[in-house]
Amino acid sequence: MSYLSKWPESFVVAEAPQGQLMGYVLGKAEGEDHLWHGHVSAVTVSPQYRRLGLAKTLMDSFENLSIHTYNAYFVDLFVRASNHLAIQMYQNFGYSTYRRVLGYYSGYGEEPSEDALDMRKALPRDVEKASIVPLDRAVRPEELEW
Repeated sequence: MSYLSKWPESFVVAEAPQGQLMGYVLGKAEGEDHLWHGHVSAVTVSPQYRRLGLAKTLMDSFENLSIHTYNAYFVDLFVRASNHLAIQMYQNFGYSTYRRVLGYYSGYGEEPSEDALDMRKALPRDVEKASIVPLDRAVRPEELEW
């Protein structure tokens, strides 16, 4: 609910004609100066509506919001390093890996923690595309700016 109260414009829902939830994107704006950006916290598409281009439509919607409302330099998102299908999908959408975040996702019970990839897509404001130049080392969660 905190996202919805602070960034209501960044919560977009896709609904089927019969009223079923097809998918959604949830994000926010954060950062300072050249690190001002849109952050995708979640993008989800129900299994029966996958492979129809809905994730692309939702991501495009958030990217346009980040350009026209937030005037952001880039959009970023975190994805599990083991989620190869999602990584490929984001690459197809124009995202690239900026850095690896060690142990970002907590393990459950006996399971170990898992690394995240911080993926970014430069927006028109970042003319030089400086925001997507890959970092030359992995970082720990406590080193994240936001």
